[in-house]
Amino acid sequence: MKKELLIASALAGSMGLAGVAEAATASFSGNVRAGVSGSDVDSTAAATHNADQKSSLSFSVSETTDAGTKISTGFSITDEGVDDAGNPSGLTLTFTDGSSLALIEAGNAATGRIASVPGASGEQGISAVAASANAAPTAITWGSTSDNVGFTYTSAADALGVEGLTFGVSAAFGDDTDGTISSNAETSYSAGVTYVTTTGDTTVTIGGGFVNADDSNRMTVNDKADVIMVSATAVTGDLTVGVGWGAGSGIDGNTTEIDSAQILTAGASYVSGDMTFSVGMMDSEAKDGAEGSNGTNTDTLESVSASVDYAVASGVTATVGYTDVSAANENVSISGNSGSAWYIGANISF
Repeated sequence: MKKELLIASALAGSMGLAGVAEAATASFSGNVRAGVSGSDVDSTAAATHNADQKSSLSFSVSETTDAGTKISTGFSITDEGVDDAGNPSGLTLTFTDGSSLALIEAGNAATGRIASVPGASGEQGISAVAASANAAPTAITWGSTSDNVGFTYTSAADALGVEGLTFGVSAAFGDDTDGTISSNAETSYSAGVTYVTTTGDTTVTIGGGFVNADDSNRMTVNDKADVIMVSATAVTGDLTVGVGWGAGSGIDGNTTEIDSAQILTAGASYVSGDMTFSVGMMDSEAKDGAEGSNGTNTDTLESVSASVDYAVASGVTATVGYTDVSAANENVSISGNSGSAWYIGANISF
């Protein structure tokens, strides 16, 4: 009997345990960000400073079928200090022609097609801004929203026979909160394009798109989001400059109506050896109002930022950053949301 068991084990090993699923290929990456941040808001006489510590750790999992289609997903253990252990990603299928189809946690094609405008790095900021009633947008992608049940198709490079063109389309469909007073995204649609061209020594990238999403709150006047976004960058050697613009209407939270929202961003970065110098600015405004009414009260938000990054060693970057913020709610300056902030720290990535 012992001999038969040994023979059976050897056969099973030589056959690769037929019928038992093999493991997909996995990799991990992350970072530890540690430093000191401080702020000096207009509403207080004394500046404050605190330790600023964040970390992230995520795993990527993928495998390729015999037909050449790559299937990938992943999950995060922690994301920059947020407690989201085990948060999984959706599924992405990458086909042999270079196109891809994202399934689950998809539906915002426009955000993947805009050009990335340079801006200051670092963890500096006036935290009170996030907690205020100020409805002015903080990024040109502010209206991007969708239910997790959706898809995004991204074309291969040089789409439709046009060199440098890539496009994406997406849709998401949700009814988890249908009939309730919440304003979560229900049916949403998005599309975007990216065009890259080279003129002399300069590479220009132009991208833009739109997002439209309704909600299940029958009391609101606006859709959950109805926004457009566009941006462009130009890279010449070690210098990168860019500008972005977005506009539209939507719902902030569950009940605040947002109308006439506009945001302009601009920035530049320059690499000199192991150092990167960056500057950025933002100027935005929006009219907000109560649920069921048009927005009439103007909120504004302006900021100017700068930073210097120094590559200390492979995977280790030291950063010094500074930001100045000016905020107003209903045309009245908010001293608790305006002021300056700074950061000194390092990021170690792996």
